Amino acid sequence: MLEKLKIQIDNHLTLREKIVETVRNAIVNGQIPAGARVAEPELADRFGISRTPIREAFRQLESEGFITVIPRKGAIVASLSAKDISDFYDLKMVLEGYAARCAAKVLTAKELTKMEAVNRQMEAASTKKDLRKVLSLHNEFHDIFLKSCGNEKLHSIVQNMVMQFQRFRLILAMRGKIEGSIRQHREIIDAFRKQDADLAESLVIKNAQYGKKVLLRELAKE
Repeated sequence: MLEKLKIQIDNHLTLREKIVETVRNAIVNGQIPAGARVAEPELADRFGISRTPIREAFRQLESEGFITVIPRKGAIVASLSAKDISDFYDLKMVLEGYAARCAAKVLTAKELTKMEAVNRQMEAASTKKDLRKVLSLHNEFHDIFLKSCGNEKLHSIVQNMVMQFQRFRLILAMRGKIEGSIRQHREIIDAFRKQDADLAESLVIKNAQYGKKVLLRELAKE
């Protein structure tokens, strides 16, 4: 499986960072599915290195929630449970809701215009069934007000959470599901234009609740 990966990593990164980036990107992009084994020997051959930096990279990836290292079995790509989904979205509601409240009074006209443009691009990408583009734009939409809220630590925490769940959230980008988020995004923009912090917070929470509901429903079908 790893032989198919494209390694396009900055030469200035350390070996451990290169391995982390390669494996993380492969997991996020769905090249290595949940439950699949990430083999140390294949990575060692691909990078032409010993297993020490690989094990260091695995420790980081495990701490980030991407893999689980099982004794005598190796590294396995982490799967997703209903509790994982609930925990993720419960945190997303609190953090993004707070960010929206803080951003409501400071978002500029330029940023709001950018949010509108991104939402339109989401709709166009959905029509073309470009799921990864849709999800990327969905993240970009939320990133605009997350950055504007002025709390860099909060922004970093949410970014890391979203990255871990990226491969599972592709379901949300499917036609018949993303339209709900696009409509909610328009309402969020209107609340920001009115500088209504209470409304912006409640709508962002509602948007996260929608994602949680869709993913839990899809997981129950498996």
